[in-house]
Order: sequence, then structure tokens, then C-alpha cells
Amino acid sequence: MKDYEIYSLGDVILQSDQKLPQAFLAYKTYGTLNSAKSNVIVYPTWFAGQHTDNEWLIGPGKALDPDKYFIIVPNMFGNGLSSSPSNTPAPFDRANFPLITIYDNVRLQHQLVTKKFGISKIALVVGWSLGALQTFQWGTSYPEMVERIAPFGGTAKTRPHAQVVFEGLIAALQADSNWKEGFYDYQPVVGLAAMGRAYAPWGFSQAYYLEQLYESEGYLTLNAYLKDYWDQVFLSFDANDLVAMLRTGITGDISANTEDYKNFEQALNKITAHALVMPGSTDLFFPPEDNAYEVKHMPNAIYQLIESKWGHCFGIGQNELDSLVIDNYLKQFLQLG
Repeated sequence: MKDYEIYSLGDVILQSDQKLPQAFLAYKTYGTLNSAKSNVIVYPTWFAGQHTDNEWLIGPGKALDPDKYFIIVPNMFGNGLSSSPSNTPAPFDRANFPLITIYDNVRLQHQLVTKKFGISKIALVVGWSLGALQTFQWGTSYPEMVERIAPFGGTAKTRPHAQVVFEGLIAALQADSNWKEGFYDYQPVVGLAAMGRAYAPWGFSQAYYLEQLYESEGYLTLNAYLKDYWDQVFLSFDANDLVAMLRTGITGDISANTEDYKNFEQALNKITAHALVMPGSTDLFFPPEDNAYEVKHMPNAIYQLIESKWGHCFGIGQNELDSLVIDNYLKQFLQLG
């Protein structure tokens, strides 16, 4: 049984001017929309994440409390639930699937929020990693609609170093002889495992490995952690879907549109919503200094560093201490007038 809904978008013209026929967004809602339609939180997913992966931050007594808020979790395009290479009919399937940008994701999420639910104000947009990039995009694209944004573990633009890492993940996957330019007969599992190994040193920090913090996850040795976790982590995904999401991340830039023409500072300055920007202190994908620069160009932004040894993955709900810190900051933020 599916635990999510589908919103049909029809034929969509993407930012690239390519057409994606019969596009659709998979989404899940939590809580009840109040009569004023003023209790809305939008919480986009991240690379290789689906709506269930966001649920660690949702629950009674938490900042994202479904007893108070109507929480919409739209699945990112390419994640296997929304339109993706694996579920799109030919000739746009598999390696023929077009590039979908962060701008495309948010523009079509906006269509879901406004046309499906009739919502005109959003109390908060929040997201981690590529979900954070979508959060920044919401803030700059719809400043009159979004009251607060809280991106954590992600930036408003994918910097060159992160682009190189993402390209490395793709290269590891595509080195599998079964890849066949994306038209494989069965999943390239060797490449998928290699992608996991390539991600492993970037997902967590040097301190995480040095102090063997993976033992708290039940792995007794480093070798067991790599074999039993990282070699398996992407096996449940379609390979083309992963590449599609990484391409979205590589091109991520909130100013890459016809309004801003890559004027990054201008796009940041348009984010007039109250903003709580929370980088992880040891994040190797999206280092804190990038967020510090962004906050300087946002008129109503607070920079809040999250001290953690869990690297980029401080924001996925695995480490209870980090989860409590994020949740507490969000609670305080939502109480601001």
C-alpha cells in the first residue's frame, strides 16, 4: 500500500526548455490544514531520500508537530516516487530523462501547494542537503508567500568542490561494465556499491571515523561498516534515478534563472523571510563558511552553527543529540513573531 499521494502536473516545460510529458509529484501530508490555511510547513526531500526519511523531524511534541501544523513533504524529482527515469515512459525514460533543476522542483511544488490546497502563505519551509537548496529557492522565488525558511546542512548554490564530489559519485557508478550508457538490462550493482564507497568519506567527518562513531550504529569494525552499510546504501535505488538527482544537485544555484541571471547576491537579497541557516561544523559537502557568506546577503537571516562530528549527515536523524539540537532551534524559530 502506498502511503503517499500523487499530484498530476500534465506536460511540463522544464527550465531547459525540454518537455516532460505527464509529470507528477509524489507527496505526503501530516496533520490538518486549518481553516485560515495559515499553519503550513513545506519540507522537501533530499538526494536519495524519500518522504519517510524526513519523518524523524515530524511528530507530536516536536517542532514539526502535526497536531499544530499541516506539513507537506514533496518528493524530489528523480527519487523514484515523483517523476524519475525509472517511472517515466519512453522516450523520456532511463538515460533519456531530462535535467530537472532545483528551480523546476520548487516551481512545481508551488503548483501543488497553491492549486491542490489553495494555500497562499507558508509558515515555514525547511530542508536538509538538497532539501536545503530547495528551501533557499522557495525563499527567493516566492518571498511574498514564505514567512520563514530553515535550511540546514545545505547551501543556496552548489560550490565547485561539491560539484566535483558529485561528479565523482556518478563516475564510480558508471564505471560498472553493466552501466551501458544508462540503458542497462539490470541494475549495475557493482557501480552502486562503488558509489556508496565514494560517498562514505564525504558523508561523515574525519572525527567520526577517527573516533569510530559508527560503532554506535552497530558496526564493530570499519570494514564491517563499509561492507554492511555503505556498499548497500544505494542498492535500493535505480541507478539512473541517482544520476538524475545528482545532476540536479550539480546545477543547483538559486540565481540560475531568467530573473537573476546568475546574480547570486541579488537572489539571496530577495529572501526577505526570516531565515534560520544551520550548517554542520564538520560538513564536507557544504562547509559552514559558504552559509556564512550567504547569510551576509540575506536581510533577515540568523546563522546558527551546529557543532557535530557527524559531518554532512548530522541532519538525517541518526544521531539523537544532533536531532534534538535541530528540533530545539526550530521550535524557538517558529515562536518568533
